[in-house]
Amino acid sequence: MPKYLFRVRLTVDGLKGLLKEGAAERREVVERMVQSLGGRLESIYWAFGEEDVYVTVELPGNTSAAAMGLVTSAAGGVRTSTVVLLTPEEIDEAVRQKVEYRAPGS
Repeated sequence: MPKYLFRVRLTVDGLKGLLKEGAAERREVVERMVQSLGGRLESIYWAFGEEDVYVTVELPGNTSAAAMGLVTSAAGGVRTSTVVLLTPEEIDEAVRQKVEYRAPGS
């Protein structure tokens, strides 16, 4: 299954919810959501910096990842961005593909 990294920034409402429920409860909610999409939660880490939470998951595909991002952002407690993660073997396969391209101005 493809892997995805969700970078999560809490809104004011999200921070209020975190203070009320706690981080461990939020992990359980995220795990149930991922499982409902046919996926698996790999990790969830709280962090200092630009983003508040980093979540790595395995999901059936891009539409499941899009659904997860759309639903969580629409709920109003977070803003998310999604990164598709590729294995070294997938990059090797990409390198072997023949691509026709010309750089601008060349």
